[in-house]
Amino acid sequence: MQIPKPTDEDKEFFRALVPDNPDVEVKPMFGNLGAFVGGNMFMGLFGPDVGIKLDEADRRRLLDEEGSGPFGPPERPMSGYATLPAAWRDSPSTARPWITTALDQALALPPKVKKPKPAKAAEAAKAAKAAKAAKAAKNRHS
Repeated sequence: MQIPKPTDEDKEFFRALVPDNPDVEVKPMFGNLGAFVGGNMFMGLFGPDVGIKLDEADRRRLLDEEGSGPFGPPERPMSGYATLPAAWRDSPSTARPWITTALDQALALPPKVKKPKPAKAAEAAKAAKAAKAAKAAKNRHS
């Protein structure tokens, strides 16, 4: 799967659309960008495309807009997301109500909780670190 890289102009446009809300965090994602609230992504950039996550009814309404479509890789679009029409770049005010809806829906979701590392992985990492230290100590004494 080829992941398209956004231009600086694409990134600037995306950031200009991100709502001014202290709870919103923009993070890099595989060379693109995502806007998150409570750990839930509600808006993303995939190459030049801006996609937003909406409930099913709103997503269908957005998909009815000319130029909208699935968001993400063509062979595996992201579930629940739709792409904002590229023509809206000329009128960002058209996109703002949709983005506000996506943010409001994300704010209603429970915050995501980071999963702790599995115990086996943590134990394996600790054992590898101990083995490395033992090998270094042995080499010093040889």
